Amino acid sequence: MKPFSPDRIRNVALVGHGGAGKTSLAEALLLEAGAISRFGRVEDGTTVCDFDPEEQKRGISISLALAPFEWKGHKVNLIDTPGYADFEGEALAALRVADLAVFVVSAVEGVEVQHERLWKAAQSLGMPRMIFVNKLDRERASFERTLDELRDRFGAGVAPLELPIGTEDSFRGVADLLTDRAYVYDGGRATVEEIPEDMEDLEHQVHDNLVEGIVVADDALLERYLDGDVPSAEELERTLAVGVDEATVFPVVCGAATARVAIDRLADFLCEIGPSPLDRPPIPVQAGESTVTVSPDPGAAPLAFVFKTVADPYVGQLSLFKVLSGTIRPDDHLLNPRSGADERLHGLFTLRGREHLDVAELPAGDIGGVAKLSATRTGDTLTTKGTPVVVEPIEWPEPVLAIAVRARTQADEDKLANALHRLVEEDPAIVVERDDETHQTLLKGSGETHLQITLERLERKFGVNVDTEEVRVAYRETITASAEAEGKYKKQSGGHGQFGVVTIRIEPLERGGGFEFVDQIVGGAIPRQFIPAVEKGIEETMAEGGVHGFPVVDVRVVCIDGKYHSVDSSEMSFKMAGRLAFREAMAKASPVILEPISLLEVTVPSELQGDVMGDLNSRRARVQGTEMADTGEQTIVALVPTSELRRYAIDLRSKTGGRGRFRARHDHYDILPPNLVATVAAEGTTS
Repeated sequence: MKPFSPDRIRNVALVGHGGAGKTSLAEALLLEAGAISRFGRVEDGTTVCDFDPEEQKRGISISLALAPFEWKGHKVNLIDTPGYADFEGEALAALRVADLAVFVVSAVEGVEVQHERLWKAAQSLGMPRMIFVNKLDRERASFERTLDELRDRFGAGVAPLELPIGTEDSFRGVADLLTDRAYVYDGGRATVEEIPEDMEDLEHQVHDNLVEGIVVADDALLERYLDGDVPSAEELERTLAVGVDEATVFPVVCGAATARVAIDRLADFLCEIGPSPLDRPPIPVQAGESTVTVSPDPGAAPLAFVFKTVADPYVGQLSLFKVLSGTIRPDDHLLNPRSGADERLHGLFTLRGREHLDVAELPAGDIGGVAKLSATRTGDTLTTKGTPVVVEPIEWPEPVLAIAVRARTQADEDKLANALHRLVEEDPAIVVERDDETHQTLLKGSGETHLQITLERLERKFGVNVDTEEVRVAYRETITASAEAEGKYKKQSGGHGQFGVVTIRIEPLERGGGFEFVDQIVGGAIPRQFIPAVEKGIEETMAEGGVHGFPVVDVRVVCIDGKYHSVDSSEMSFKMAGRLAFREAMAKASPVILEPISLLEVTVPSELQGDVMGDLNSRRARVQGTEMADTGEQTIVALVPTSELRRYAIDLRSKTGGRGRFRARHDHYDILPPNLVATVAAEGTTS
């Protein structure tokens, strides 16, 4: 593709709830622009943007996809994003590099939870927003109902620029409220007509409301309007574009992607009232201890931000980036301040779905890609040597669900660590951890579907097969009373034997006290050189597990007496004697199981607070309090046994329709209720 100057570039993210028709809209725009020759269908797995086998299998978008096209002298870098909650991180990454977010809303389902969540994200970025009401040709579609929902959820800035002509299967075009003209479509082509008689009154009323709303933003235009001078459509459009740039006006347009109604008009609006990179505020970057701003100047020093990494099994790692400043050309050398690597950008390209389109250069404001960067990952900055500035990285959603994975074969084991590392580079919303207490490798993500697809990619891209199991809870054991016991280790097998006797007293420590070993041997009952062996044997036994099979904590062990043999005693014999003594004392000291307790913060709409509180009570939660969040929602703070939260992400999403969110972190350990000991102890003996 040829290079475009920043003022002719439009970076547009299509965002919204799953099923609203974002991918079909991207397909329609590409077809309208002549970038593709036929209309692909999500159901058939033939769209440009859903090209991963996992996307085609499920009929949903999983990763963001870049789909640039040219329209009337402009380059539109379209970014199709997933609408499913598990892949919200991909949409957040797209918002970081887009200059306009187009919220695609189905006229059948209306405003849904992901619209609300992503609207808040765009709002926090001060990002310009437009709304495309899609699927007006479907049964039960209602533009009026959808518009009411948009105004209710997103405020008075929501401003319709079009009204639909016809309803459901008779939907055939749109009335332009700026020009008072009708655009009627047949086979994707429009004819310009007069406003139909049956909607003239409504159209004129909404037109007047729109004009009044636009001129208020321009004092000179308002004065003329009050004097009876009606501004031209071009003047209104220019003033409207300012409101869009400032994120105070959110235009609403409408159409039907699969019927190809008003798609060309959407492309026009993207270029006419959508902001270019030059219209957006300078980007803050960190330069040492200070913050400076960078503007999209093609003549300045090159600066790029990597917002997506793709692990391609054939080409290698692909890095997608936005050029924030300067002009990047093939074979440029740029510095990665995080890794310190000097990266050579061999061949530049842009992606249209999976198709690579070579580019001669990428000026400021444009989006492109490069292959095989050795030490660069998502969220990294690429800059020139001597100017090690850093762009703020993307803040990924915290993982809320975990599974344990283990390699199926030794061959899989050899490849597993590297494959997981590459998957995390591709999708930073995935977290891989090793739990040293339960000896499990944990794969954490945003939900069941997210984790399942990660496992499928692990097999497809890297040939690694794993088995999964439920995450084990890191229970522990302690004692609630003091006890004494003697451990005797005696073995005779020809030659030197083994002999060691140890008497110990164990006492409970306060929670978090760990382990203390006290040597109270007097009179040489145990030679000094063997005392450390006693301590080591006890520590090993505590780590292996107590009466119920879980590691023992918060215990003081006092070594009070013992016996030895001048020939047969050794470090091994006293180590074994210590183990035997501890096991016997532990059984007599009223042992209990300790369970981990998490501090949980759940944020839900106020009307769902009662349901969520009731569910928490069923999980043995101790509610610490509630408070009003900045969003008007309620945040519930509770202490909950960690074992009760293993599937909480799934249950909360179901109970709140996806509107609830939570954070949990380990807080402390507490004694497990006696009625649950038998069940949990069985888990300890089988783990």
